[in-house]
Amino acid sequence: MTTPAAADSAGSAEAHQHTHRDVNGGWLRPAVFGAMDGLVSNLALITGVAGGSVETKTIAVTGLAGLAAGAFSMAAGEYTSVASQRELVLAELDVERRELRRHPEAEEQELTDLYVTRGVDEDLAREVAKQLMKDPDQALEIHAREELGVDPDDLPSPTVAAVSSFGSFALGAMLPVLPYLLGSSSLWPAVALALVGLFVCGAVVSRVTTRSWWYGGLRQLVLGGAAAAVTYGLGSLFGAAVG
Repeated sequence: MTTPAAADSAGSAEAHQHTHRDVNGGWLRPAVFGAMDGLVSNLALITGVAGGSVETKTIAVTGLAGLAAGAFSMAAGEYTSVASQRELVLAELDVERRELRRHPEAEEQELTDLYVTRGVDEDLAREVAKQLMKDPDQALEIHAREELGVDPDDLPSPTVAAVSSFGSFALGAMLPVLPYLLGSSSLWPAVALALVGLFVCGAVVSRVTTRSWWYGGLRQLVLGGAAAAVTYGLGSLFGAAVG
């Protein structure tokens, strides 16, 4: 029979349950980095070319080429990076799996010592380690978490990282090109749209990182605007020198 106190305790625990956002997923970092990089790099590329006083068509083609090159480069880089990291982790998991099979007593002692260093009574730590070691899959998961800092069942996907990078970079890089594709012959609509995009991206990212939206937005706007201004100046300088 459940006592009122136990019921209240269970209800209180249930009421205070909470969840966390996914901080280890393979999509967030490449998606955010890709969008920001696409916006800043293509805005800087377009302003640099425009600073050289070239034709509107040349600017548009340059922007589209920058979009394609950057998106494929980001996707390839992210895929290679995440795949290499994943392969390294899988190799280390194989090492741990072999150790658990060949030296179970030593691995059990490792867990015992670990829990003791965290303040658990030695007898209790030994019993916990013994119970965990009964299931090979669970033992591998525990050792991977404690020794490698990874979850074997939640490794980042190279494909997800690559697709996220490609799509987000292309989306960001398209903004400064879009006015030219719609018939604009002036640089300023492209700059204005890109800066708005940077502010919005920074504000959206702040919702994930708990930063204030205006701080995140202004930070991205200032950084992107500075990059565009510098490359415009360099483009003007190079254009004058070449001309």
